[in-house]
Amino acid sequence: MSKKLTLGSLKLALIVFACLFVVSNVMLGLSSGGFIVNLKDVGFSAFSTIQKGINSAVHGVTEGFKAVKELAVLKKEYAVLVEKLADYEYLQRDYAKIKEENENLKKQLEISEEYERKNIIARVIGRDPNALYSALTINKGTKHGIRKNMPVVAIQGGDVALVGKIVTVGPLTSMVMPIYDFQYNVSGRIRSTHDVGLITGRGTEGEPLQMSYIKKSVYKDLQYGDLVVTSGENDNYLANIPIGSISNVKVIDYDSSLQIDIVPIIDFARLENVMVIDLKYARE
Repeated sequence: MSKKLTLGSLKLALIVFACLFVVSNVMLGLSSGGFIVNLKDVGFSAFSTIQKGINSAVHGVTEGFKAVKELAVLKKEYAVLVEKLADYEYLQRDYAKIKEENENLKKQLEISEEYERKNIIARVIGRDPNALYSALTINKGTKHGIRKNMPVVAIQGGDVALVGKIVTVGPLTSMVMPIYDFQYNVSGRIRSTHDVGLITGRGTEGEPLQMSYIKKSVYKDLQYGDLVVTSGENDNYLANIPIGSISNVKVIDYDSSLQIDIVPIIDFARLENVMVIDLKYARE
């Protein structure tokens, strides 16, 4: 009995010793600051990770706002550039138009010097298809030296061509009968064959002119596009003023001459400026 108590007491003593040993080491560690330092390290690492995450999130949001702001600025700059481009294109078109007008005026002056005659440059200010002569009204009259029956020409696409003749004159304006008027007629020559015929209008600017009195024997010598000019065989026109080009040739059985369609060189729908030729100066 005493032996059993002795063994039990020994086991209890060993357990108590072990507990005291562990407690002593823990207290020693605490007193030396070992656990405190480790806890600080763990806390610092955790806080650093959290701080890094927050910083990354804030940076991402900041960059996002910055990108949105830059995009808005770029859109604004793009709109300004588009507007400037539109203005530039408008200026280019305006410049091209001015350049074309200057070229036309230059050609008019060159032609005036080439033919060595006095030309009165005028502007078309009115059109009246219901008038007696399908008239064109120009802004020059007797005060500018214009007289009745003076021939009128114009330049389009670099080519000079016949427009018509003066039929009515006022102090400051005049009326022009265009070549497509049904009462208009002029002696014309086919430049390639030198054959002479009479050219008349059909009353509408959209229809070709008609050339008559060209003999059938020259039918095979004619080609579409052959140029027809004034013959100069009457007193109202100089020779070799272009009128138009051949667009069609018909052979009429009962007629001794050909029926030839002539397309005028002048596009009357686009006609703006004309030149009235003073034949008095042309023949001196």
